[in-house]
Amino acid sequence: MRYGIILTAGDIHEIAAMAAEAEDAGWDGVFYWDRMAIPGADPIYDPWVTLAAIAVRTERVRFGAIVTPPARRRPWKLARETMTLDHLSRGRIVLPVGLGALDDPGFGGVGEPTDRRIRAELLDESLEILTRAWSGAPFGYEGKHYQMAEMVFRPPSLQQPRIPIWVVALWPREKSVARALRYDGILPYLVGPDGGPTAATPEDVRAMVSAARERKGEGEPFDIILDGTTPADDADAAREQVLPLAEAGATWWIESDWQNASVASLRQRIAAGPPR
Repeated sequence: MRYGIILTAGDIHEIAAMAAEAEDAGWDGVFYWDRMAIPGADPIYDPWVTLAAIAVRTERVRFGAIVTPPARRRPWKLARETMTLDHLSRGRIVLPVGLGALDDPGFGGVGEPTDRRIRAELLDESLEILTRAWSGAPFGYEGKHYQMAEMVFRPPSLQQPRIPIWVVALWPREKSVARALRYDGILPYLVGPDGGPTAATPEDVRAMVSAARERKGEGEPFDIILDGTTPADDADAAREQVLPLAEAGATWWIESDWQNASVASLRQRIAAGPPR
């Protein structure tokens, strides 16, 4: 299992500095988020500029924005941004994607589509365009929402056959999970009996591993990315929380304090090191 942390607080200079601190403390990944105007979430920076700052302050860690909704981004522009970051970082970016959270006024508040089916269609078409653009080979595209004349995107992405794509999927909904299995990793979203989000259990993880093996084959890599919070002041408890998920087959644990994080609390969690 590899370990990452989402930097959900701080100004852009503090975020870049914390990314370097995380690398020094042994973390495997540093992540930002992709939001426009979440109420109460201040400050919010452009993810691609922020990730560029992370790329130049680090040498080893994976990084990305959790999560990017391609439904509100032009896929050819997203292809350029991600390819550029791939080269800047010498092949360390990942692209986590999803339909997007509608509590962000960056959807309905600016006229972007909010219908779930349309956002799913835009996501599927965007991912196809991205993978073709990153290849560096000539391609055109004729979809329901996007049309592109034949063109070539140069240079190709450094990572081939593509920059790794992690897809948010509603587990175990078949169509949603099938989209994730076409790519490189799943960020599972589970709903509890009360209708709210719930954490994945080791049994859930084993079922995801089985689904990936059935679809992709025994030896093909596929990431199962889980997130949550573990205590910074109790290393044994942190390890005990994550160990059953690692043993079940999860490949990433990402510390993600979405509600109460501060620069001080993030630095404390970073310094304590990952819950290996």
